[in-house]
Amino acid sequence: MDVRLEQEVRLLHERICQGIGDPKRLLLLYELHRQPQRVGDLALTMGMPQPTVSRHLKVLRERSLVSGMREGAAVTYSVADPRIIEALDLMRGVLRSILDRESEIGRFTALGVSGSRKGKR
Repeated sequence: MDVRLEQEVRLLHERICQGIGDPKRLLLLYELHRQPQRVGDLALTMGMPQPTVSRHLKVLRERSLVSGMREGAAVTYSVADPRIIEALDLMRGVLRSILDRESEIGRFTALGVSGSRKGKR
């Protein structure tokens, strides 16, 4: 196996995958992509307690997925690199395709047809 690929995949898992490993953090990224916000505003928008939002932002900040701009005593957070949203959108597209295929397989099964028509001879 390619050593460089293996190292990059380990870093990807450690830095990105673990950082986005909670659905609330994914939603926070989408919200911050829509508009940079302060913790209190995010808590209101997301309907989450402020300490919860702060904990999730800490994880995202430690992995450089969000950045903060200090404005006096407050910090306004934003997505550090918008490509993370593009990557999430791609993964959502993959998920939709998987669900569509599974739904189609379920329809075949419900009709009493075994397996997929692809690959039949």
